Amino acid sequence: MKTKLTAIIRSEEDAYVALTPELDIASQGGTSKEALDNLREAVNLFFETASIEEIKKRLSGESTITQFEADYATA
Repeated sequence: MKTKLTAIIRSEEDAYVALTPELDIASQGGTSKEALDNLREAVNLFFETASIEEIKKRLSGESTITQFEADYATA
């Protein structure tokens, strides 16, 4: 079975971090592509080892990704 997942990729210091919020799994790499490839591998390993109940539990929750504004001090 196949499912579409979200990947959020951020640059952090000397690496890129990739996160899939639907499963709460993250990985990293030296480039954004490497981080995404490593995330895909981590997700595939999770699917290979997790029980059907665990997979269904994680995928059944609703995820919403949005943006908002916040004020912060500049001094």
